[in-house]
Amino acid sequence: MSEPDRPTFDIAVPSTDPEKKDQDKPKANGDIKGKGKEDGGKEDDVSDVSEEDLQLKAELEMLVQRLKEPDTNLYLPALESLRTLIRTSTSSMTSVPKPLKFLRPFYEEMGKIRDSWDEGLKEQRSLLASILSVLAMTYSDTGKRETLFYRLLSESTEAPGLWGHEYVRHLAAELGEEYNSNYASELDADLGGVEKPEGLKYTTEQLKALSLELVTFFLKHNAEADAVDILLELENIHEIVELTDDKNFERVCRYMVSCVPLLVPPDDSAFLETASKIYAKYDRYPEAIALAVRLNSPSLIRQYFEAPKNPVMKKQLAYFLARAQIPLHWVHTAEGTESEEEEQPPTQEEDVLDCLGNVKLSTHFRNFGKAVGVEEPRALEDIYKSHLEPNRTTQTADSARQNLASTFVNAFVNAGFGNEKLMVNAAEGQSWIYKNKDHGMMSAAASVGLSLLWDTESGIDHIDKYTYSPEEHIKAGALLATGIFHAGIRTESDLAYALLEEHVDSKSLSLKLSAINGLGIAYAGSGRKDIAEKLLPHVADETNTMEVAAMAALALGFVFVGSGDGEIASAILQTMMEREETQLASEWTVFICLGLGLIFLATQEDSEPTVATLKVIEHPIASIAETIVDVCAYAGTGNVLKVQQMLHLCAEHADKSKKETSDSDAAPVAAEGEAGGDSEGEDKDKEEKDKVDSLKYQAFATIGIALIAMGEDVGAEMALRQFQHLMTYGDPVIRKSVPLALGLISASTPQLSILDTLSKYSHDSDLDVAINSIFAMGLVGAGTNNARLAQMLRGLATYYAKEPDCFFMVRIAQGLVHMGKGTIGINPYFNDGQVMSRTAVAGLLATIVSFTDARKFVLDKHHWQLYWLVTAMYPQFLITLDEDLEEKPVTVRVGQAVNTIGLAGTRHGISGFQTHQSPVRIGTGERAELGTNEFFPYQSVLEGLVILKK
Repeated sequence: MSEPDRPTFDIAVPSTDPEKKDQDKPKANGDIKGKGKEDGGKEDDVSDVSEEDLQLKAELEMLVQRLKEPDTNLYLPALESLRTLIRTSTSSMTSVPKPLKFLRPFYEEMGKIRDSWDEGLKEQRSLLASILSVLAMTYSDTGKRETLFYRLLSESTEAPGLWGHEYVRHLAAELGEEYNSNYASELDADLGGVEKPEGLKYTTEQLKALSLELVTFFLKHNAEADAVDILLELENIHEIVELTDDKNFERVCRYMVSCVPLLVPPDDSAFLETASKIYAKYDRYPEAIALAVRLNSPSLIRQYFEAPKNPVMKKQLAYFLARAQIPLHWVHTAEGTESEEEEQPPTQEEDVLDCLGNVKLSTHFRNFGKAVGVEEPRALEDIYKSHLEPNRTTQTADSARQNLASTFVNAFVNAGFGNEKLMVNAAEGQSWIYKNKDHGMMSAAASVGLSLLWDTESGIDHIDKYTYSPEEHIKAGALLATGIFHAGIRTESDLAYALLEEHVDSKSLSLKLSAINGLGIAYAGSGRKDIAEKLLPHVADETNTMEVAAMAALALGFVFVGSGDGEIASAILQTMMEREETQLASEWTVFICLGLGLIFLATQEDSEPTVATLKVIEHPIASIAETIVDVCAYAGTGNVLKVQQMLHLCAEHADKSKKETSDSDAAPVAAEGEAGGDSEGEDKDKEEKDKVDSLKYQAFATIGIALIAMGEDVGAEMALRQFQHLMTYGDPVIRKSVPLALGLISASTPQLSILDTLSKYSHDSDLDVAINSIFAMGLVGAGTNNARLAQMLRGLATYYAKEPDCFFMVRIAQGLVHMGKGTIGINPYFNDGQVMSRTAVAGLLATIVSFTDARKFVLDKHHWQLYWLVTAMYPQFLITLDEDLEEKPVTVRVGQAVNTIGLAGTRHGISGFQTHQSPVRIGTGERAELGTNEFFPYQSVLEGLVILKK
């Protein structure tokens, strides 16, 4: 027993050892040693404080005594030595610097001393105030913000940075608190400038001036985030433009842009505008114009587009604007156009117009296809791989439905290459069109447009023969196809409008609808007034069926997406108010609401007057319209309050909402009785239907959560969790729309968790949920060739072999997953996920909305609605061009994008990269960097068409 005891005993003895070290202490630097011990509050315990400290303490006490003496000449030298002592004292991270610690007991006293001095001793008072300001740091928990008080009292001109980093950060914190607690509220009820109300010690000018001193210090010391934060707190962000320099502007801007989703309006747009000004100041026009596009501000876009003198840079910007589908008339005035606006943009050169109109997109895309080795047409069997489907049963589903599905699969898979064998290169008389019936023929003819996507020249030649077909459906399909292959392309000849406009007034319903939708798809986002003049009468004409009015409203929504155009909005509102109840009950009315919503897409508070007007309409459709306009207005902003509001809407249950909506005029008691059980016998079905109708808006609230949250990663992840709750506890109408919301929130980004969730829902007992889940699987994997997803879909094909609706949907999803043979995506975010394409959101939303009632639309006779996805389809490529816009292969590295904002040092933006020759495919969430230093890209985000300088 004594054996093991002894070592412990041995170890216990040296406990006196630190004492010995203490005796050696004076040799070390007097300021650093032995801190931990003294922090224990043993200053009085003389044996514990080293001689050097005692000496310092005595000296400080003597200096404080001097300040009390009547001889004023002693004051300045004493204060000077105090200042020197404080500034030269070093401190470790964990403890208070010595002089501050020893002066603590005299803090109150020194304040009183300063007050007792007469006004004449200006310099002395100022210096003492500065010292008190530093001392006040040790009293920071009193909440009086005295560091700030004494700093402003001293009116000192020396930079706050001289007192050290800790002091500056302290000052910044107190400045922000002070402003927020007292001034922000006062400024709203502004008292006419500098005159401050009672109880406030400083003017806003003083605070702002001090903040600029601090910002200058922060920017010099790589603390860009702190600089931006303090200006945000003082609502003074525009000041930073002057303070940045060429070393730090990029970090400042990237931090500012990454803050935007977390800010409330109007700060978010102020940040974007300020960042774009900084970029423009340092000639970084691609970045500046990207932010201008996010703001959707025609004046800024035009300013940055006209700023660069270099014609090549202009073309690069034109490529960007073409990708963002900016209305041409914002930056270009066609010759001979008369316009009311006094400030017309200049007429652009021909070559710039070609870039702005995306004219060469088809050529580039096909070359890209060759380079990646996918230009050969894919047969349907390559997609279905039905030999892999386990235990095949012979198909009994009707073959017209099969052929229709194959039409879509063939079109989506071979989109843009224009060489598939079923339609475009079919032998004479063997065309796939004739294997379809009635409405199927329309979709089949329209699919020609999809396989010739963006190729306006050969598109016209191919489709021409169908426009003379005696079969009305084929003719209608041809019109739609004309719209489809013009999607996002603006040519000088403007053929789509010329070919479609006469049919808008056609007597035949199918021709009329096709022409209207063709215009909507072809000119999405172009904001052209002539189209508005053509379509508005159809919205307003009360003799039209709801179907025509709805499609015209939706086409206007496409063309004027995100423009906030009041004229069109009021025309659509007018229609909604004037139509009869029975007409408003039509299933098509949803698209009128959507058309209205798209006009206000991402315009935030501009939509409020419209929402207010909608509250007046009595019909249940008003709640749907209100929800749709609301969520569209905040699309992609990540606005938390709106998401919460939508969750509230989803939480309402049928009987409660019945009281609110359908029976708003009857007494609530009666309504409750009705929901309870009076009419249970005779009228149950009708009541069920009413319940569903009155809750229809919940479907859009659910999709709205995804629409609002998709712009920002954290929000999107949180939304996924909410969807699980909604799926578990929601009414059928919500459960049906959750899969669609999942499809929207991660379009073309197959994440495993989402795939598994959707796979689970796709076997749901409620077939509507299953159908929507299968479609969502198609959206999530669109254009990714995701093998796991393809395998899931093959399994579903077997599982639902006997369910024609589900089986049809599985086929469509398989077509979407292999869209463009894996080269075309539908994710609405581009430019490194920074910019939301409004037209893409419009297309996705329209398709998703039609699936909230799939049995009446896509699964019925209106399967052509799937072609709305065209506005969201865009090649996921990086093609490098030389300055003459010829393709030029260079080595690029492609890898997963890594967020490097606010991190120290220069880091790689990608991880796990592979090196390829351009052109390369860049999926969602990937980034590219040039592998060589011999070229310099004109735009820093390598995506789409990028021009290189040698």
